Amino acid sequence: MVNAKSKTYSLFLPAGLLLFAAGSLLLLILPGQAVYIVLRWVGLFCLALAGVRRRSLTFWIFFAMLAGLEVGLDRPQFAVHLRLLSDIFLRLIKVIVAPLILGTLVTGIAGHGDLKKVGRIGLKSLIYFEAVTTIALLIGIAAINLTRAGQGLALHATATEQLQPPAAPLKWDDFVLHIFPENIVRAIGDNQILQVAVFAILFGIALTRVPEKSRQPILSVAESLTQTMFRFTNIVMYYAPIGVGAAMAYTVGHMGMSVLLPLAKLLLTAWGGLLAFLLLVFLPIVLIARLPLGRFLKAVAEPATIAFATSTSEAALPRAMESMEEFGVPREIVAFVIPAGYSFNLDGSTLYLAMASIFVAQAAGISMSWTQQLFMVFALMLTSKGVAGVPRAVLVVLLATAATFHLPTEPIFIILGVDALIDMARTSVNVIGNCLASAVIARWEGELPRASSSAGTE
Repeated sequence: MVNAKSKTYSLFLPAGLLLFAAGSLLLLILPGQAVYIVLRWVGLFCLALAGVRRRSLTFWIFFAMLAGLEVGLDRPQFAVHLRLLSDIFLRLIKVIVAPLILGTLVTGIAGHGDLKKVGRIGLKSLIYFEAVTTIALLIGIAAINLTRAGQGLALHATATEQLQPPAAPLKWDDFVLHIFPENIVRAIGDNQILQVAVFAILFGIALTRVPEKSRQPILSVAESLTQTMFRFTNIVMYYAPIGVGAAMAYTVGHMGMSVLLPLAKLLLTAWGGLLAFLLLVFLPIVLIARLPLGRFLKAVAEPATIAFATSTSEAALPRAMESMEEFGVPREIVAFVIPAGYSFNLDGSTLYLAMASIFVAQAAGISMSWTQQLFMVFALMLTSKGVAGVPRAVLVVLLATAATFHLPTEPIFIILGVDALIDMARTSVNVIGNCLASAVIARWEGELPRASSSAGTE
């Protein structure tokens, strides 16, 4: 039965993609031919058959993006009425953000107990995590400013009605004051995610200084809230294909094929930025830490491949920890650094978040100065922590960033059309980055066996 499903998937998936691609290319060459529409719908039917056998949420989101594209092209008048379905999805995601970030940050900080017990390894890990992820954010911003992929994705008035820009230019002192909440309930109600993150960090630190007997009940509530919001997110994500497909149909119904060029540029920019990060950041770190390059690449090859194929960092976690122990990193360092890195050291995701946030601003025609972009980097440093276990975590953080900086939400749903292709690359970078972090911390602690550094670069 499994083999039959696999054969069906292997047959219908390439057939559907080929037919849809052929119909799309022929449309560009000879527009107006009804046979091309039939060709694309047959391709979508084949993809639907493949999806029924596979039952993958990522696959169905990708399928919904193609179906929405087709509906927007074929029935633009009907497509504009589908915005209601995408707005429902947007509301469901927005209601998740504040409690999720509150629960995950409090749990992540206070879950280790007394901060003094975390010791040198925890401090060195956090320093390393923040340094590397900040570099990733800066590379992401530099890449998207270089290619300006969001330009040309002009939003119509209906898409920009939600924008409420500040009356005056954003000043650094106003921004700094604004990140500190005066009422946490009001901050959650107003969706001021940066204020929620700052409160959660301070609350988590304070919680570690409370005696165990008093700390445990509050920590249990935070952990229960986090787990509940994870499950809530899982439920909402079953609706994601409908929301994404409706958003794509609505957008294409207004804008036509012009939406595809910025998406292609974003895809190439993201892959290029991730490759540059590997060469300009990870490679020098390996050399500075005197890690054997050949052995390290061999150690991370399998977990990185698993992450690339599944687009899920968690699927690669067991093998990543096992591989780094085999590499020579002590178990106590692996057990702390890699799981902590899944919340605080998502290099690929943070790079892409910075890139996607600026893409949204460019698509809305909003010119952001370098000062404002640095403010956004600071916001992402806080709001991107702790949501690694959430499916489509990028969507959650992007919406939080959009709310903080008064950006439109519609381009975010358009981004989801190519998110699955970018997700494979950024997830692999996340896994490689966490494996590298464990080796660097072990070298920093002087606990990486000399055999690991003297074995050459096979």
